[in-house]
This record gives sequence, structure tokens and C-alpha cells, in this order.
Amino acid sequence: MSRIENESGFLSSDAASVGSEDDLKVDLKSDVKKTNGVNPKEDHLKSMRNAYESIIQHVGEDIHRQGLLKTPERAAKAMMAFTKGYDDQLDELLNEAVFDEDHDEMVIVKDIEMFSLCEHHLVPFMGKVHIGYIPNKKVLGLSKLARIVEMFSRRLQVQERLTKQIATAMVQAVQPSG
Repeated sequence: MSRIENESGFLSSDAASVGSEDDLKVDLKSDVKKTNGVNPKEDHLKSMRNAYESIIQHVGEDIHRQGLLKTPERAAKAMMAFTKGYDDQLDELLNEAVFDEDHDEMVIVKDIEMFSLCEHHLVPFMGKVHIGYIPNKKVLGLSKLARIVEMFSRRLQVQERLTKQIATAMVQAVQPSG
């Protein structure tokens, strides 16, 4: 990736739940620059599909069995969807939804659904995130809080880092009083 982000997801110079198959669709053409006529996301999908074929074979299954014919590609697309947070940038996600507002009472958004993959075993963990902050003359559009959670949860994670990344993003976005 040619862009580098700091820990909170902002670019620097150098509630989301999984449900239907539509949630797992990966846009292989969005905002991707082709290099030498090859789309890197399509190349990654092919490599991941091959890796899943190998994994399925190594557990003792026949990848040519009818029920498994499309599984390697579906699994690769699912993994790309589960980790799509690496493609997101906080400043783009906020899209100028930080507003000057003379409001100094606590803002709380509760029960933001979260899904992630444990970085140690690649097993899913899910839960609910609650965010509260005391504005300091700036507020953030409430829907952006869920998008911040999704951006960081859709990466290989541990809960402690996820919490810190969300908090750091909030501090950088609106510099809250608390």
C-alpha cells in the first residue's frame, strides 16, 4: 500500500455484524490501481484461494468433492471481508463529519455490534462496543462511531488493541475533554 497510516488510522506522509452472504462480498475493483494490467486484489484473492485449497487438502478433504468445489474462493472472499479494515483510512471514513458545536455534555453510543478475528488463532470474536466522550467544542456524527469500530475490528486483533485504537481515533478526531 502506498499510503501509511498511524495507529489510529489517519493517513500520514510517510458495528458491524456478519450475516448474509452479501456481507461477505468483496469489491475487487474499488479504488485499486492496476499495476502492469494486474489488479492486486484479484491477485491476492487467487493466492488466498490457492492457500485455502491447500488447507482443505491438509485436513484430509477432497477439494474436488461437490460441496467443496467453490469453498476455497468463498473462504478467500470471506477472509478479505473480515479484514477489510486494512483498506480503510480514518480521515476518509470521517468524511468531514466533525462539527463545531457548543456542547459539553457526555455523548454515548451503546451496543455497537463488533466482529473481529483473533490475531493469535484466526478465530472470530464478537461483542458490543460502547463509546462515550465529553465534547470539547467538536462533535462527531454518531454513525461515524460505528464505522470507526468496524474499521478497527475488521483487522486481525486483540481486544486491548482494538479498544486503544478506537479511543485514539476519537481523541484525534474531536479532541474531547474526556
